Amino acid sequence: MKLDVKTDSALDLKSDGQFDLKIALSHIDLPQAEWIGLREVKEINTTRYVRDRIPQSNGRSLSHGVMIEVLVDGQFGYASTNHLDLANIQLTAQRAYQQAKTAARWAIHRFTINQRPKAVGQYFSPFLKPTDAIAPKELNELLIEICDTLKVSDKIVKTSAYAVITEIETQFISSNGSDIYQKFLVVATDYAATAQDGAIIQRRGDNGQLARCNQIGMEVFDRSAILQRAKVVGEQAVELLSAAECPTETTSLVLAPDQMLLQIHESIGHPLEIDRILGDERNYAGGSFVKLEDFGKMQYGSSLMNVTFDPTRAGEFASYAFDDAGIPATKEYLIKEGKLLRGLGSSESQVRSGLQGVANARATSWNRPAIDRMANINLEAGEHSFESIIADIEHGVYMESNRSWSIDDYRNKFQFGCEYAKLIENGKLTKTLRNPNYRGVTNQFWSSLARVGSQPTVEAYGSPFCGKGEPNQVIRVGHASPVCLFENIEVFGGAD
Repeated sequence: MKLDVKTDSALDLKSDGQFDLKIALSHIDLPQAEWIGLREVKEINTTRYVRDRIPQSNGRSLSHGVMIEVLVDGQFGYASTNHLDLANIQLTAQRAYQQAKTAARWAIHRFTINQRPKAVGQYFSPFLKPTDAIAPKELNELLIEICDTLKVSDKIVKTSAYAVITEIETQFISSNGSDIYQKFLVVATDYAATAQDGAIIQRRGDNGQLARCNQIGMEVFDRSAILQRAKVVGEQAVELLSAAECPTETTSLVLAPDQMLLQIHESIGHPLEIDRILGDERNYAGGSFVKLEDFGKMQYGSSLMNVTFDPTRAGEFASYAFDDAGIPATKEYLIKEGKLLRGLGSSESQVRSGLQGVANARATSWNRPAIDRMANINLEAGEHSFESIIADIEHGVYMESNRSWSIDDYRNKFQFGCEYAKLIENGKLTKTLRNPNYRGVTNQFWSSLARVGSQPTVEAYGSPFCGKGEPNQVIRVGHASPVCLFENIEVFGGAD
């Protein structure tokens, strides 16, 4: 396939001094290709890390390349390059073409151009202050000041302050007229203190490890708010040294949104990925206890459970307008009133499975093909304030901030640990507890969901470290949730 487009700057693929994706597409010569798509990704990553007041990392990296996708004989082929000249673009397209031709000989399912409909649009992350609003020197000084603030006692033996600022530009164009531009600004931070008293060691972070992740600008580095949080983090690390061990019992469990992040991610997000259910990830990331025939039938949890796939939520870590296959993103219910409705299946997985899916074909960068991934998976708000949830509990445990996780290959049986907990007695938070853990089985656990917090209790967090795929892809995910109460849950203490 070769489009009839001419340009004076075709030889170096540039227009106005910049690499031009449309020029690149117009000069790809693959007569038998049914469809060609080009996805350009440019990512600038800035890392600042300070430990015990001493800067450890002041890194800045650039990654820029193009993934070329070709449909031929009912199969998609992929190849990528970061050598952005006409000769390499053509060679890369030929590699993708040959891969598709080879795959067609052993095809299990055949695809059509319907899996890549024309789409045109733009998306920009919301922010108030651009990246140049804070100088590198100022940011380093702030991270050092955070370490000073975390050290509230001589019992604090380690402090750390971490910030990752990532700017991503993507453009997707295709032979059938798609033209999508998206620009993202994402920030992840982590401020933590480790306290020690003899053999007892406790770490307390700012909502866990790198959970405070959003699409946001430099307004996130508000000095007053950050230092106030850092002081609380340091104080709680010391507090945990003399806290009682979490009891071992079956009881009421209240989870904060920063722990619901992990609960949603592991026991809802991963098991609903349709490529896992189809077996694509079984030898690496695992499978799922969910079967294709469960959609529309399985009662996944209690009637209070409403879970959405929502890349349209402003400011959440994995928001976008189009996925990496050019499919428009929409908010969709995965689970409604506890019933499983829809899976995390991209365009190809929907055709293969015969199920409704979502716009979740996502790739970690230009050198990876898009696969079924989570984006923003959110638990919708309920009706109860935090105070009303706690008020009716005679005895229970409240837990915050993930520390550890373990879940089987089918995302069924799990055991999670948190950094910080409080005993609930007669409707009030009382003693601080250390080393809190809980365990369960996915369907049973979500069936025990007894109360869901109202909108004021909802908080959005994320993770930059969701891994999947061969070769591996580490991608950003977001999860928003209210505070939640689960009944008859096994909790236990000890360093898990």
